[in-house]
Order: sequence, then structure tokens, then C-alpha cells
Amino acid sequence: MERRRVLVSGRVQGVYYRDTCRRVAAGAGVGGWVRNLADGRVEAVFEGPPEAVDRLVAWTWHGPTEASVTGVEVHEETPEGLAVFAIL
Repeated sequence: MERRRVLVSGRVQGVYYRDTCRRVAAGAGVGGWVRNLADGRVEAVFEGPPEAVDRLVAWTWHGPTEASVTGVEVHEETPEGLAVFAIL
């Protein structure tokens, strides 16, 4: 089980980034959450098998079709046992 926190910059709000992220994470069996930040970034936490978490982190670099990602910060964290994925 791994956990990654990502901060995504660019045109990532108002383009269905969070909902698409939720659907991709649920399909991959990854728990966690995603939310908009006041500074225009999106923050997400992914927990699950290493390969699935890696796929979600890679997905954040492009996001949905309408997004334009300019940067992604990735931070390793201690897993908390999140089993479902939510939009906060």
C-alpha cells in the first residue's frame, strides 16, 4: 500500500478535473480524495497498490481533455487505509 499527495497546477479547475480523477481512481481501485484549492491548483491523495497509485500520479500530468497541466508536485506520505475515493 502506498500513498501520494499531488498538487496540480495549470488550467485544472472548471474542466471536470476532480470528477474525472474520481472516476479514474475508482476504476483503478485507488482510495483517497481530490479537491480544489483557493490558489487555482487541485490537490489529490491516492492510496492503493504501488502500480495503481503510479498510474494515477501519471494521469495527473494530463488530466481530462479540457485541462492544461503545467506542473505536478508529488509527496510521499504514510498510508491511512483509505478505501474509497471522494471529491471534497
